[in-house]
Amino acid sequence: MTTFLLAFTALFSIVNPLSSAFIFFSATQDLAPRVRAQVSRWVAIYAFSIVATSLYVGAYVLSFFGISLPVLKVAGGIVIAMSGWRMLSGPDTTEERRSETASALPASVTPSRLAFYPLTMPMTTGPGTISVAISIGANRPTRLAAELDFVAETALAALLLALLVYFFYRHSERLARAMGPTGTTIVVRLTAFLLFCIGIQVLWNGAAQLLSSATIGVTGASG
Repeated sequence: MTTFLLAFTALFSIVNPLSSAFIFFSATQDLAPRVRAQVSRWVAIYAFSIVATSLYVGAYVLSFFGISLPVLKVAGGIVIAMSGWRMLSGPDTTEERRSETASALPASVTPSRLAFYPLTMPMTTGPGTISVAISIGANRPTRLAAELDFVAETALAALLLALLVYFFYRHSERLARAMGPTGTTIVVRLTAFLLFCIGIQVLWNGAAQLLSSATIGVTGASG
């Protein structure tokens, strides 16, 4: 289950449904609890679809546009690190994201249609999640048996992530009341630091691959 643990840990660290649940509740607190539960279910479905599509189709999209995996890792790492830094250094990014997300919800649209934008994209599964999912999917094995295991384990990781998104979003009101403003701020700050570290690691992995390929190219040319 190595692939499952790798995929789930990487995706969970970026999505972080626990901290996002507080933002989700603030954006949907004017909705009835029954409607909020329906919206949270659709957000989980959309999140699973986005992650699965990125895992299994994203690499082919990169190949079509001629984008290499190391370049994707560098770009994705920069996006993730910048997002974590803004959350870490800002005065209160959680409150800012809450107000921005709440103001982005149009009152004339039915709650079920609000599940995709902005609650799923970009609040739950944004560019960072997509880039990490594509990076994981691009490293799939070529042998048939190993590829089937890869698909099964990554699909299980995406499904478990979607279930956690639904669980935390579904009970976001209880979580917000239990944690309080101080607890929410602590969770977001810790998440921001972890997110920044993940971004630096992804950036470093991509840069190391680029430098390695450049060194090999120079050595081959000189030889």
